[in-house]
Amino acid sequence: MTAQEDQEMELEALRSIYEGDDCFKEISPVSFQFRIGNLEDTKSFILDVSWPETYPETAPQLSLDAFFNNKMSPDTKQFVLSKMEEQIEANLGTSMMYTLFEWAKDNHEFLMENHKPVLQALTLASNSDPTVTNPAKKKEKKEQLSKAQKRRIVNRTDNKGELPRGWNWVDVIKQLSKTGGKDED
Repeated sequence: MTAQEDQEMELEALRSIYEGDDCFKEISPVSFQFRIGNLEDTKSFILDVSWPETYPETAPQLSLDAFFNNKMSPDTKQFVLSKMEEQIEANLGTSMMYTLFEWAKDNHEFLMENHKPVLQALTLASNSDPTVTNPAKKKEKKEQLSKAQKRRIVNRTDNKGELPRGWNWVDVIKQLSKTGGKDED
């Protein structure tokens, strides 16, 4: 049997086994993603697998570079990939995708036992840039009002804190009287 025929048979088997399973995603006939763990679990990850032309005689290519895995530390990624590589070496020459996925599901706790989520913060500028100030450190002081000033503000507003309609009409009329109205021709 040729590598192409083996791949077609395995692809058909994977499609029938994982039909309706949202953990399995076929990107192309030779590229797959499989989620290990629940979506809500911080220890879950997505395993990307691609078949070279000569698969299953040569090892599939594994990757943990999916955006879903951005909270995994590089050490954890390396550990998971090394353990998956051991499984690939043990199954080389046979159709192994189902075996790999099921082994990863069964050993999920072992693979992620040393996992500590990476907290990534977006930084727009480096800390050495003196022109950037940290808004969290510097708080603006609010103007201190006296009791009389606070009382006047409360008396001018309604129960919702809004000024009543027409509160500044006197100022508008005063301004118009100073500037004059339209010139009539």
